[in-house]
Amino acid sequence: MAKLLLSAAGLLCLLGVAWGADDEQLVREVVKAFVADYNNGDFKNAPTYTTDDWVHINPGGGITRGRDEGLKEVRAIHKTMLKGVSITIDNVTVHFVTPDVALVDAVHTSDSYVTPEDGVKHENERQIKTYLIVKRNGKWLLVLDQNTSFPIHERCSGRRPTGSLAGSRHRQHDY
Repeated sequence: MAKLLLSAAGLLCLLGVAWGADDEQLVREVVKAFVADYNNGDFKNAPTYTTDDWVHINPGGGITRGRDEGLKEVRAIHKTMLKGVSITIDNVTVHFVTPDVALVDAVHTSDSYVTPEDGVKHENERQIKTYLIVKRNGKWLLVLDQNTSFPIHERCSGRRPTGSLAGSRHRQHDY
């Protein structure tokens, strides 16, 4: 009887790992969908991977609430300063806060661009981006994203980030 119970417990653990791996891949797909839309600049697929109440926090700290308003902001900036600019995923760490909430820490490298207000050219800038992704009605969706450029982080902390949650036990993958 003890062997049967141990076998059943082991099988349940394996199923839990399999479900987690599937969920992790689905969460990563949301990040990839956001990056694909960022790179083409029109964010036409955003309704398929964002919530209606999506919150976008831009690198300057501006907060835009709601998908419609968020799309107006990101589409406008991609028609001007970020026109033709792409980002690549350097690495991603996924942490499941609950079975239905994932916190994603991603490091991206951006193509060169110039900020019009100060004329500064940003070349191959690395950015750390946080995505909060939730499972609603069985589907993983982006509910919040926030972006920080590494130079800002370096000025505040005096050190260069590693690109992952330092010392974490969370899964990190380089792309």
